[in-house]
Amino acid sequence: MSLQLSFAHFSANGPRAENQDASRQVTPMPGLAASKGYLFALADGVSHCLDGGLAARSTLQALALDYYATPETWGVAQSLDRLLLAQNRWLLANGLLTTLSALVVRGRRFTLAHVGDCRVYRWHAGALQRVSEDHVWEQPEMQHVLKRALGLDQYLVMDYLDGELREGERWLLLSDGVWATLGDASIASILREQDDLDSAVQTLVKAAHLAGSRDNASALVIQVDRLGQDNLGDTLAQLQQWPLPPALKPGQLFEGWQVETLLGQSRQSLLYRVRDRSQQSWLLKTLPTSRHAEAHGQQNLLLEEWFLRRVAGRYFPEVHAATERQHLYYLMREHPGQTLAEAFKQSGPLPLVQWQGIATHLLRAVGLLHRRNIVHRDIKPENLLLDDNGKLRVLDFGLAYCPGLSADSANDLPGTPSFIAPEAFGGALPSAQQDLYSAGVTLFFLLTGHYPYGEIEAFQHPRFGNAVPASRYRPDVPDWLEQVLSKALQADPAKRYETAEEWLLSLEHGERNTLKTKPRPLLEREPLKVWRTVALVSLLVNLVVMVWVLHR
Repeated sequence: MSLQLSFAHFSANGPRAENQDASRQVTPMPGLAASKGYLFALADGVSHCLDGGLAARSTLQALALDYYATPETWGVAQSLDRLLLAQNRWLLANGLLTTLSALVVRGRRFTLAHVGDCRVYRWHAGALQRVSEDHVWEQPEMQHVLKRALGLDQYLVMDYLDGELREGERWLLLSDGVWATLGDASIASILREQDDLDSAVQTLVKAAHLAGSRDNASALVIQVDRLGQDNLGDTLAQLQQWPLPPALKPGQLFEGWQVETLLGQSRQSLLYRVRDRSQQSWLLKTLPTSRHAEAHGQQNLLLEEWFLRRVAGRYFPEVHAATERQHLYYLMREHPGQTLAEAFKQSGPLPLVQWQGIATHLLRAVGLLHRRNIVHRDIKPENLLLDDNGKLRVLDFGLAYCPGLSADSANDLPGTPSFIAPEAFGGALPSAQQDLYSAGVTLFFLLTGHYPYGEIEAFQHPRFGNAVPASRYRPDVPDWLEQVLSKALQADPAKRYETAEEWLLSLEHGERNTLKTKPRPLLEREPLKVWRTVALVSLLVNLVVMVWVLHR
């Protein structure tokens, strides 16, 4: 079930020669609407600047084009803020000013971005609620002077509001040429009398001018006819209602792919090696028949492919377009190599030089994910592939999470317990810092063969104190590296690195930074050796004393 909307807009010059109001309504294709939503905006150019109409029109043009060009995984407010900051700089440089109210509706939620003195209302169950603030000076004779607008100041401050939509409600965006003359009571009366949206907006604008408005007047109304899906996975499943492939056998030709073998089978998925017409090897991932009836099986597989398509590149598997498929599966290129879990099983802990190279590539990959607003949630040696060219690739996006697009499941604790961040056990929502913690445990394990807080089983309720120093298992670990790992593995997320880039910088400059840090006492670095030495010295002293006493 997709989000269904109705909308209407009307604008009139009034007594003015030029209309400096502008509005925009963008209804993209269903796939893009599922991730970026529907955009509605109203701008009122300030007539005292060089060209208020140009300011309003150019802002809405940039908004409509640039918003849908931002990564689909970015949050709505994040995308709007980035592009509006850029638009503000352009307007400021050209002496242009405009107000703006922009509403994005997606699935079951809305995001409102607002600056200036247009007004935004919600109309539901016969009640009118104003949800925007007028950014004007409150002193007498200055109520129409803007204190915040696009192009007014170098530092733009937008108001953002996010919340749940209500089925049947209306959103109303009005320029000050309407609301300043009519007032809230008259606006509510018109909405109550006018069920037809076109009639409602025309009546609002015409009533404002009849009541004496000397300004351009514009009204935009959006009605929520039906709420959409909770998350992107549900929407994708609705858009792509494919059946599961039949059981595939070696040598079989399936939708143009030559099936070679079944590589992996679990309760969650099936993985086949297939070849295209050029004999290039690919991995076909689908669901076992036992999961066909599961509510989230199809959604999760489609969402996994969707995430991979938006990050596929140097650190991640390539995903095939597969435009002709008629069944539920997706294809990623098979990169020859071995996982770090397999490499560890063969050779044990990694040499320091190799470990540093892998750590650097892993942090760059995780940083790229987080800049795309994606949390992997399952970083561990089994999901890190070192290919035959020495490149590191992050695999398995089956648990990946994107705020605003993925479902928030209460008490959901996906992943391998020993790699899960402490705050996740307490019910915290997925975050980039949890990925960084998992990367820290992964790197600690590859360096030492142990877990910093011990191995955690699925049935346990772990308690986290202080992580075991890496030097306890690897005496060759330098102090600076131990300090870097210690910070990454803090149980308190506030004490960890905030970003992968911050951690990477510490790693790359560790040897230089260690010159500025005070060396830790030997007792703290090597407690066992110190106490063994003390015991040995004590024993020798006692033996000397005994020999001396016996020979007196």
